[in-house]
Amino acid sequence: MPTHDGIAQTSTWLKRFAPLIPKVGQVLDLACGAGRHALYLAQLGHSVLAVDQNIEAIELCNNPLIQCEQMDLELDGWPLEGRAFSAIVVNNYLYRPHLDQLPKMLLEGGILIYETFAQGNEEFGKPSNPNFLLNAGELLALAARHELKVIAYEDIYQDHPKPAMIQCLCAVKGQLKGRIPLQFHG
Repeated sequence: MPTHDGIAQTSTWLKRFAPLIPKVGQVLDLACGAGRHALYLAQLGHSVLAVDQNIEAIELCNNPLIQCEQMDLELDGWPLEGRAFSAIVVNNYLYRPHLDQLPKMLLEGGILIYETFAQGNEEFGKPSNPNFLLNAGELLALAARHELKVIAYEDIYQDHPKPAMIQCLCAVKGQLKGRIPLQFHG
């Protein structure tokens, strides 16, 4: 995959917490874009459902571990109703009307890895619309509403791949059991 301006690189947040994802079950890459995270997860041996409104940009549908589905994630009805996942990965996407659906779709022991833009990002460019920027503590509040155990949380400025304000969450539904201890890499 091209790595123009580092955008196509795998999120360091995802790399950090991917070892916590259960090896059984399917991982949802929500609003997957070109599929960089779906490909990374498949390389780790996970079965992945990659969904986006436009899957023409996804060149991964020939990978046997990646199932690609085109869907409008911003309809009134939730298009993933009734589905369950061992992990859900969201990067650079926010649509509040369905945000509370995500924890409901996690299987027991499932991991939510979420990273997107936060308030203050308007100083650095797009997105600048408050509808696409997380409020302070918004991901923590999501975890609390659904009784997810927070593994890690950040609400920070980052300078790479571009200057931005971001909020990141890794949380588990239930307990982590028999997982590989985290190793932190720079």
